[in-house]
Amino acid sequence: MRILLVEDDLQLGEGLNEALTDEGYVVDWVTDGEMGWIQATDLTYDLMVLDVMLPKINGIHLCRRLRETGRRLPILMLTARDTNTDKVAGLDAGADDYVVKPFDLLELLARLRALLRRGTLNDTGTMLVWGQAQLDSVTHEVFYDGSPLQLTPKEFSLLELFLRSGRRVLSRSVLIDQCWATNALPDEETVKSHLKSLRQKLKKAGAPADFIETVHGVGYRLKQS
Repeated sequence: MRILLVEDDLQLGEGLNEALTDEGYVVDWVTDGEMGWIQATDLTYDLMVLDVMLPKINGIHLCRRLRETGRRLPILMLTARDTNTDKVAGLDAGADDYVVKPFDLLELLARLRALLRRGTLNDTGTMLVWGQAQLDSVTHEVFYDGSPLQLTPKEFSLLELFLRSGRRVLSRSVLIDQCWATNALPDEETVKSHLKSLRQKLKKAGAPADFIETVHGVGYRLKQS
């Protein structure tokens, strides 16, 4: 899952970026409201963590503008001010949840999971299935024929993308765009390495060697289940 973090406090932003990445999310971090607007309108995200006090465009205005364009991604707002007026303004602008700084990281992560769970349940559900493969996009659990798979965050992101795409062929550029943060784009060999490791783990769990097929000259797709 991909998260957009809009936070101008560099120390807090670095900490959240690291914590979210460790949880297996693909994170794009920007430090002002204008860049937040550009990222949120150019790319597709599963959730946004949005600070209220931002340069150029504040979080309240950014949230309202996104809702006015019809974008429904869950938004969790962060603020240093604990007043009912600020909370009401954020929620009225279209935010789904509100956390006051300083906050407990474990509580923040739990709130994010709740928002993501709510969004996926309203969409297609949290469980993705292809043949004997099962992936829960919220709990980050993966099984093949009932056996758990221990995947790295990047392997999880790749498998989730394949399961969501089914038989659609995905080029390397699509894999990079969906599974890597915009400030950490990999080279071709890195993508191949992650795919090779994912295939090996699936095969070890009992999946066919071509569970993820190579369509030569085009990209990759799931084998017909």
